[in-house]
Amino acid sequence: MTPAFRLMGIVNVTPDSFSDGGRFMRARAAIEHGRALVGEGAQIVDVGGESTRPGAEPVAVDEELRRVAPVVEGLASADWGPARPQISIDTSKAPVARAALEAGATLVNDVTALRGDGRMAELVAQSGADCCLMHMLGEPRTMQQSPRYDDVVDEVKSFLLARMEFAVHEGIEEDRLLLDPGIGFGKTVDHNLALLARLDELVALGRPLVVGTSRKGFLGRIGGDATGPRRLAGTVATNVLALERGASVFRVHEVAPVREALAVAAATLGGKWTSSPPATRTQTS
Repeated sequence: MTPAFRLMGIVNVTPDSFSDGGRFMRARAAIEHGRALVGEGAQIVDVGGESTRPGAEPVAVDEELRRVAPVVEGLASADWGPARPQISIDTSKAPVARAALEAGATLVNDVTALRGDGRMAELVAQSGADCCLMHMLGEPRTMQQSPRYDDVVDEVKSFLLARMEFAVHEGIEEDRLLLDPGIGFGKTVDHNLALLARLDELVALGRPLVVGTSRKGFLGRIGGDATGPRRLAGTVATNVLALERGASVFRVHEVAPVREALAVAAATLGGKWTSSPPATRTQTS
C-alpha cells in the first residue's frame, strides 16, 4: 500500500536550536543521527545550519556552509540500499542551497518562501529540485512580537497561493512544490490551533502540506510542559490531527513514535493496513 504520509526527520547542525542545539554540531554525529532517523522510518532528512527559533540571530553564509556541507555530502553518499531517503537542505540562502544540491540534496526547505534571497528561485528552477514554501510573519528575530491576523487561515492560505504562483512563474514546476503553514512562526497559540483545525482549507491548494509542530512551545503551554525539551505527546496528537485533515508530510525530531501513531491513524482513516517491520534504532554518538 502506498504510504499516506512521509516523515521528515530533523537534523539541526546548530548550537542554538530550541530543543537540540549543539547535540549534532560534529558532522559525524549529525550524519549518524540522520541515519538513525531513516532507520526509524524517515523518508526525508532535513539538514539545517541556522536556527529559526524565535529571537535567533542570522548566521553568515560561510559558517552555515561549514556546518551543513559535510553532513549533506555524508548523507547523500551513504549506502542506503532500498531505504534511500530524500536529502533536504533547510536554508534561505542560495549559496548554501547550491552547495547542498551539488552534494546530493534534492529538496530546498526555505522558511522565507523564496523571499530571503533573490537568487533562490532561479537556482531551484534550474536544479529541478523540490522546494518547500513556508509562511512566516516577519523574521525569526521578530516573528513572535505580538503577531496579529484578521483571519490567520485565510491570510496564510493567500500567502502560500501567492508564493506558489511566484515559484511557478520563476520556472519551478508546480508538482515539485510543498507548502508549510509555518506553525509557530509568527503565530500565537490560538493562531496555531486555528491552522491545525482548518488545515483542510490549505490542503485545498493542491500541494502536499508539511506540518512542523514537533516540540513547539505552544504544545508546552497547552500541556503544561513549558520548559521541557520533548513534548512528545503533544507532537503526536497534533500530527495525527493534521493527518486526518489532509496533511501528508510531517517534520519531526522523534520519528519512530510519530510513525507508529500515523500508521495506526492512516489505517483507521483508510480502512486498510499492512504489517510494517519494527523500526530499527541506530545508536548515535
